[in-house]
Amino acid sequence: MNQDKRVLLIGASRLLSYPTNGFKEDLKELDELIVESIESEEIKTTWKKAFLAFTLLSQQEIQELYVSTFDLRVKSGLYLTAHELGDSNRRGAALIRLQNIIKEAGFEREDKELVDYIPMLLEFLVVAPASEEKERLEFRLGVAVKRIINHLDLGNPYMEILHLLMDYVFPEPTQEAIEQLENNREEADLEELPYPIMYQ
Repeated sequence: MNQDKRVLLIGASRLLSYPTNGFKEDLKELDELIVESIESEEIKTTWKKAFLAFTLLSQQEIQELYVSTFDLRVKSGLYLTAHELGDSNRRGAALIRLQNIIKEAGFEREDKELVDYIPMLLEFLVVAPASEEKERLEFRLGVAVKRIINHLDLGNPYMEILHLLMDYVFPEPTQEAIEQLENNREEADLEELPYPIMYQ
């Protein structure tokens, strides 16, 4: 993996993580790091375009945008196995397998998020040694990111950073791969619950 890909993965990981207090202040340092570290002028220009939208929003606006984009919409959520398996009971085993992949690569997870949290996996790709599991994870993330893009509203500021990942980091998934992802997912069966749903 070349330098530009590593830097983009770090930048995307930061922008796709929840914007905690101080996020706006951190943006300037992140932008400087990205611009200084990326060699390709084309990627720098595209990054600047993706980054600009966030500088025009307030801290609260960014937080509200994050929640409405990723937390309130299943099809654009930031959890890899949720895209792959939906509400299937196989998701638990998939999470354990991901945890084992990280451990086998010599790393320990410190974040409180689930192990399939996409921003965390982007950082893992930066530091993980080359392996078949890493290559397979890159492919899986590419399919999931493509699915997220397909379900974002036009003009959403997060669209640009996701496109950066697909254009310069991940291989473009085939239509067959995307269809297979959709077919493997299981939706929650709310009709058979023995108690009423109070919030819909």
